[in-house]
Amino acid sequence: MERIQKRIASCGVASRRKAEELIKEGRVKVNGVVVETLGYKLNPNDEVTVDDVVIAKVQKQYYVLNKPRAVISSVEDEHSRKTVLDFCSKEMLKDRLYPVGRLDYDTSGVLILTNDGEFANMIIHPRYHLPKTYRVMVNGILETESIKKMEKGVELEDGLTLPAKVRVRKKDFNIKKTTFDLTIQEGRNHQVKRMCEYFGHEVTSL
Repeated sequence: MERIQKRIASCGVASRRKAEELIKEGRVKVNGVVVETLGYKLNPNDEVTVDDVVIAKVQKQYYVLNKPRAVISSVEDEHSRKTVLDFCSKEMLKDRLYPVGRLDYDTSGVLILTNDGEFANMIIHPRYHLPKTYRVMVNGILETESIKKMEKGVELEDGLTLPAKVRVRKKDFNIKKTTFDLTIQEGRNHQVKRMCEYFGHEVTSL
């Protein structure tokens, strides 16, 4: 037997986490009956619908996008701002793509688009501690002592961060800026910016 979240994810409708939200919202049915249990187990022949549309397994697709700044890492935006799906062709959008994880609105970088919910879960679930590397520029000169503390873990308002890696690229004493690579194993909201602010440095490029 298969958990309903896994079925939804394997059909490319959404990640397991998003599937749980769909269930809580009453949008998922099995054989015409609304599912109310997150751990509901399916028989192979059970018919599952999301918003009354029957879901079926699809060919899995994977795309890598160099997300520009001023773009939302989402499938839609209530303020009509540009999203990552605006860079996809109509043919690509037929595969019901969605971004794996997110990058901040004013952050650029690599973002994966897929319809493979299982793959997305492995990338973003906290238990896998998948490392993510950011190229960061901050105002001021990042001191060696601050680097050591950042690598051990920073006590933010939502708890101690996991150990990180810092590789300094450039300390520009003329304009008082530091450029470095920061590798973290989490994906907290605005984590990189908050870690830098802890040491009194404003992020100017990420």
